[in-house]
Amino acid sequence: MAVGNVYPPSGSPAAEMAGKQNAALAIARNVSINKIKVMAEVTVEKNEQIAKMNFGSIYPHYLNRIEKHGRTKEELDRVILWLTGYSQDKLESFIDGKGSFGDFFEGAKIHENAHMIKGVVCGYRIEEIAKEFSLYRNCRRMEKLIDELAKGRKMEKILRQ
Repeated sequence: MAVGNVYPPSGSPAAEMAGKQNAALAIARNVSINKIKVMAEVTVEKNEQIAKMNFGSIYPHYLNRIEKHGRTKEELDRVILWLTGYSQDKLESFIDGKGSFGDFFEGAKIHENAHMIKGVVCGYRIEEIAKEFSLYRNCRRMEKLIDELAKGRKMEKILRQ
């Protein structure tokens, strides 16, 4: 006699085990699907949008993020100064709202080890951002450093020394 689908009684140990197995399979499927992610691409419009944003209006968000994780303004500034080559006074003028991200990165002397900053930030793989969008790439590099600072990474590692 052929028996159709047989399910264990609800609430039984067998039903609980079947539920766990199904959940594990669903997680495994999602993991394998998520490995094939399409990275976002930078457009001229996106690059220009970032260039026009006022640096001083965004800096407090960076500061708030790292302070939530027990890091300090001095550490944040050190990371930004390392990347850009600015003096503290010049950085403070940008923090005070005297310039856009376009101005900020245009005047920066990007550190020679900045090419070592790799990874994904906001759906963009830093090392795959086209050279023509150097402003956007440098902005994402800075955000990657800030992420690492917030996550508690050691300063020597963040500064690629």
